[in-house]
Amino acid sequence: MKALRLEVLPETYAICRLGPEEAAPAWATGGAFLSLTRTPAELSIVCIQGSVPEGVRCERGWRCLGVEGALDFSLTGILASLADPLAAAGVSIFAVSTFDTDYLLLREADLERGVDALRHAGHQVRYLPNR
Repeated sequence: MKALRLEVLPETYAICRLGPEEAAPAWATGGAFLSLTRTPAELSIVCIQGSVPEGVRCERGWRCLGVEGALDFSLTGILASLADPLAAAGVSIFAVSTFDTDYLLLREADLERGVDALRHAGHQVRYLPNR
């Protein structure tokens, strides 16, 4: 796998869990990254941490890294090339894939260690400025 270029988004995110029948809430919209995934067991939401109201079941304090550019569906090993060095560094991830690319969420406390591990594995990582 060739080296990948990643961007660290400036916002802090929360990963929320709602019931499987609940509608996507208005508070979940906004920000550079948003993910809604519905399964028979839950509605999982990744959104800007500051928009999540009190009382919502969630894990706060996550930072988002996105692989730059569109990835062809025939490529293999992309997530493994990112997850393996992070796992070796003891960094837990929450992965989200889209049509074009992949995103990793790392706990804010692990961000610098994770970025160092990715760079050591040959990947390029840059921080996007606040808007």
